[in-house]
Amino acid sequence: MMMLVILAKTVYNLGIMLDIKYIRENQAAVESATTAKGYKVNIAELLALDEQRRGLMGRIDELRAERNSVAGQMKGGKPEPELVQKGKEIKENLNKLESEFNDIDVKFTTVLKQVPNIPTDDVPIGASEDENVVAEVIGEPAEFDFTPKNHWEISQARGWIDKERAAKVTGARFAYIGGELVKLQQAIITFVINTLTDEMKIKQIINDAGLKVPTKVFKPILPPLMIRTEMYDAMDRLEPSEDRYKIDGEELWLQGSAEHVLGSMYADEIIDEADLPCRMLGFATSFRKEAGAAGKDMEGIFRMHQFDKLEMESLTTAEHSLDEHLFFVAIQKYMIEQLKLPYRVVMKCTADIGKPNARGVDMDVWLPGQDKYRETHTADYMTDYQSRRLKTRVRRENGGVELVHTNDATAFALGRIMIAVIENYQNADNTVTVPEVLRPYLNDRKEM
Repeated sequence: MMMLVILAKTVYNLGIMLDIKYIRENQAAVESATTAKGYKVNIAELLALDEQRRGLMGRIDELRAERNSVAGQMKGGKPEPELVQKGKEIKENLNKLESEFNDIDVKFTTVLKQVPNIPTDDVPIGASEDENVVAEVIGEPAEFDFTPKNHWEISQARGWIDKERAAKVTGARFAYIGGELVKLQQAIITFVINTLTDEMKIKQIINDAGLKVPTKVFKPILPPLMIRTEMYDAMDRLEPSEDRYKIDGEELWLQGSAEHVLGSMYADEIIDEADLPCRMLGFATSFRKEAGAAGKDMEGIFRMHQFDKLEMESLTTAEHSLDEHLFFVAIQKYMIEQLKLPYRVVMKCTADIGKPNARGVDMDVWLPGQDKYRETHTADYMTDYQSRRLKTRVRRENGGVELVHTNDATAFALGRIMIAVIENYQNADNTVTVPEVLRPYLNDRKEM
């Protein structure tokens, strides 16, 4: 029997604002969280720089006020030489302090950007992905009366994937996808869009999960496939930069997932509270170098430099952001269960959730051709970590302005979910039974 672990409900760190004020008041907690996430940041140095920075800022403000006072006294006639000399001294001192402040500010900002988000209380403490915790196991792997093949063997036999010609034209980890697999991908895309733009389906998912979030549907978006360096950095998704594709001679990168260009869409904007949650469903062809994956998953299309993906992104108020994250997880579970695929829910540990994440959940689908669970989905809860850099805010009904909170999650990584369908629905003759939920989008075909 598979192990089933149910995580107890805990108190979450709602309302945490990871700004310098929070760090000043919670130094020990920030140091502990930073260490638990596997980052080495000198918080004491950061706070020392902060103190220097604030001291210089105070002195600069005083000098600017004094400069304005002297300038006011010089109006209406020839100023006294002493006053002119005083104005020159103030200007020299101000220039010196502003230069000193700029140097300190650069150092301060550099260290501050290294501080990761604070994990919620229920994130397992762990030093690597090996310490992630299986929270739920849903469905039993199918039993075959033949030895199941992996998707690569079936796809080669059916002419659905051609990596040899892709290697000739483009290089390793690229593929031509053809035939019935193209139709399957289009069916999955239509199924997802139809589901997430249907308010009745959204309401059903919310009710089944016992959540209290709005039934607002997702807006389908075809986003740009490139992102400016400034926006990539603000999303805190540029690193590791060696895993990204940069456009030579330009401050542009190929995005690595649709949420990179969806989450930055409202940078430097203030959104009315009545317009939240802002839910987006982005479809994008994404690009990653997979620099650290040499020799891994070279067969088939599990780990590619180019892949198609449907990604959910949401902007909410702070008090609703955790429920929105749980709603995204509920959507993922619903989608996988509609395909009747066995899977497990994994709580990612502190070292694996990522620098901007406060919480992370993975979905691993059972692949009989590999005889193991493999990751197909992830859900990221960011609090206000990204919006602080992006300056994306909400104007509350009471007139106040606050930072929004962001969430993103996989709807379907199309290559990986097609792998799961091929391997779980395979037949001995290399045909694949079409999942019932997808048949309306394939002219009611039962087999491909």
